[in-house]
Amino acid sequence: MRLALVLMVIAGAALGQDAVVDEAIVKACHAEAGPGEDQPSCVGAAARMCQAQPGGDTTLGTTECLMAETAVWTDLMHAAYAAQVEALDEGERNLEAQLAVAQDAWNAYREAECGLRYGYWIDGSIRTIIAAACHLEKTAARTQELRSLGDME
Repeated sequence: MRLALVLMVIAGAALGQDAVVDEAIVKACHAEAGPGEDQPSCVGAAARMCQAQPGGDTTLGTTECLMAETAVWTDLMHAAYAAQVEALDEGERNLEAQLAVAQDAWNAYREAECGLRYGYWIDGSIRTIIAAACHLEKTAARTQELRSLGDME
């Protein structure tokens, strides 16, 4: 079973409801990050606010809050990917296909890397937080990379 699915199942029991993050905080973080700034310091801010809610400070609550912010970054990543696909000239270089291959490889890398971190901490309850934080960090960074793809700044 994919690690992301495992985290969703585990976190689903955290608060008995879906954690909610302020999407505006995440979108502002994405918009305000400068060119080449793949890991802005504001990543995780929405999750931290979520964790201040009742039940958000438990291991499972923290995991759910991290995953809720990751979901917003995932939507932004998909939008950045779509914008790149639209901007690419299919032409002889076949960049659209190359981007698809790169994105598939990146997805596999994220799953493997975050799975490794989960496995390293498998005997501790912190494993879900470690893996969820990994997904958040990697997804936010990839979103920024996709947005900046091809920029010469």
